[in-house]
Amino acid sequence: MQALLFLVALLLPSGAGAEEIIGGVECEAHSRPYMAHLKIFREKSYVCGGFLITRQFVLTAAHCRGRRITVTLGAHNLHKRESTQQKIKVEKQIIHPKYNASSKLHDIMLLKLEEQAELTPAVDVIPLPGSSDFIKPGTMCWAAGWGRTAVTEPLSSTLREVEMRIMGKEACKEYRRYSNTFQVCVGSPRNPGLAYKGDSGGPLVCAGVAHGIVSHGRGKGRPPIIFTRISSHVRWINTVIKGN
Repeated sequence: MQALLFLVALLLPSGAGAEEIIGGVECEAHSRPYMAHLKIFREKSYVCGGFLITRQFVLTAAHCRGRRITVTLGAHNLHKRESTQQKIKVEKQIIHPKYNASSKLHDIMLLKLEEQAELTPAVDVIPLPGSSDFIKPGTMCWAAGWGRTAVTEPLSSTLREVEMRIMGKEACKEYRRYSNTFQVCVGSPRNPGLAYKGDSGGPLVCAGVAHGIVSHGRGKGRPPIIFTRISSHVRWINTVIKGN
């Protein structure tokens, strides 16, 4: 089975750099009902991933910001008109106040939708960890997205997923600004599966809980890659949701 492509340039969204899952497999249709596909308009259009955490809020990466964003929920094949799909425009983009595009720390953003999503078997929310829940190295988790399936391949039309191992901070020593407090090191060099261009903003799911957000990686689709750690930001997330 093909492993999800690595996040070669996860820092950049799909028209600009971060695209799909390498070395993975196609998901069973609508088996990940929290997944969101983001169409972002800046100087040009590009795509990112995201995930529904309340009926009106989607969580994604800060580098997926744009002039305007349309979110598609309930999708499996983006090239088909699926009756399960809900397309909702974003009313407000709320970037973490400490987001640093250079260091890539706090690469997290909340999207407030113009209207609440209708929860269905194909559209649902995913729980977040507590502020003290640090996922342990060695844990096997899942990432999913519509990004590239290989470095030179186009974006995937169908949602794909890949299993990835949580690594200790030593595995990410090549990332000079890596912070184990705010980031998660993911992906064993022994397993080529990973998130890649177009997968930015998608979730890292461990035992049914979203513990990370696809942030960035190295070129040529080589693991490990970096996810934003959600537990370190969950208080900010809750504050924003309650205040909006």
